[in-house]
Amino acid sequence: MKPLEGSTISILGLGASGVAAARLALIKGGKVYVSDSQVEPSAAAGATELRSMGARVELGRHDLERVAGADTVVVSPGIPPDAPVLKALKAAGRGWVSEPEFAFRFLNGPLIAVTGTNGKTTTAAMTAHLLQESGAEVGLGGNIGAEFGPPASGLALMDPTPDWFVVEVSSFQLAGIVDFKPTIGVVTSLAPDHLDRYPSVAAYYRDKGRLFENADPGSQWVLNGDSTAVEELAGDAQGIRYRFSLWETGDVAPPSETHAFLMDGDLILRLPGEDAEVLLPAGDLPTLGLHNVGNALAAALTTGLTGQGASSIGAGLRTFRPLPHRLEVVAEADGITWVNDSKATNVAATSGALNSLAGPLVLLLGGKDKGEDLSPLREAMHGGVRRVVVFGEARHRIAAGLEGHVELTLVDGTFELAVDLARACSEEGDILLLSPACSSFDMFASYEARGDRFSALARGEA
Repeated sequence: MKPLEGSTISILGLGASGVAAARLALIKGGKVYVSDSQVEPSAAAGATELRSMGARVELGRHDLERVAGADTVVVSPGIPPDAPVLKALKAAGRGWVSEPEFAFRFLNGPLIAVTGTNGKTTTAAMTAHLLQESGAEVGLGGNIGAEFGPPASGLALMDPTPDWFVVEVSSFQLAGIVDFKPTIGVVTSLAPDHLDRYPSVAAYYRDKGRLFENADPGSQWVLNGDSTAVEELAGDAQGIRYRFSLWETGDVAPPSETHAFLMDGDLILRLPGEDAEVLLPAGDLPTLGLHNVGNALAAALTTGLTGQGASSIGAGLRTFRPLPHRLEVVAEADGITWVNDSKATNVAATSGALNSLAGPLVLLLGGKDKGEDLSPLREAMHGGVRRVVVFGEARHRIAAGLEGHVELTLVDGTFELAVDLARACSEEGDILLLSPACSSFDMFASYEARGDRFSALARGEA
């Protein structure tokens, strides 16, 4: 008998995660109803596939009676908590789960779950790469994006089962967990974000903190030892804690509770009961920026906890290739280096990029306003930032927040105009950096589309 034989599953949302959850539910024997309030070509394509597999699919509406009557309701991360369908479910006394929670019920192997405000995609991808380079079979997916791996429900269908699952999880997904429990949980960073969806920073942090909800004494946690917010997020959760840190105080090692760190220019791994070992010099990492050193330390420590050795981890770090839209060098022309950091969709990410690059810099900043506090950006405006070109919906608030701290150009026009003006401001030896600190949805469908357009303009493509 299949695990879901006779069970009814209702799935809200026909995005990638909704389609993946529906596919999993159908293969496991469930009776599946899928609905989406939108009618779009992408949703229609998913609907056609799922109908062919036996699902009932509706576009443009949710049948609330059918949804509320299902044994399990799975909600896609793109549906906000104040959506009418969720309000109606709550009023009816019905709960729901996220897609990773649903997938977790069918994952038959050890799980590494990576979350954090910034760095989680790079850390998850790097961890998977290090495990693979060490000879392990790995399933990488979750919130990581279709170009890097499937939603968690896709991983649950892998045959044979891999040695390790590595899943990136967002706050939106963690909000809907019940039994989700990683073997190793990783928190890369924590800073205000998504305040266009959450009523407060505390509410955002609470959802992130649900990673620890089902901790037990055998749980292992890899935490950013430089962040008091991450430490507070873990609270009194059960399990064993391991920390990584950008320590860097010459040849003096950090406290014993720090297990991966930067010292005298080298990345060091020091697992409990073992001698400290050099992984590689920081300058040999193929990724750009100091914050990516932190991501590498997190990935190395996580991989070390699976039993892999330092020599294998160090070799894997050398062969990892930077992910697109994350401090990605996309062109060099006329002495100007063009860097695409379109994934920097919040203030903390852009501040991290600025703190990682010495300059001289011309910075493209702007997009859809998330309502974040801009003071960290002001603090990150070091002397190497020669000019900031501000564009998009958030331009006036950002310009007002940075006035007097840096030379500004305010663009009332297209993204292409903003890039042209940034190019005109740049000189030989400059880095022309797109690190917007905002989401892309005022001008583009995604941060990827924004980064791709920037990269095309950098290469002189129309």
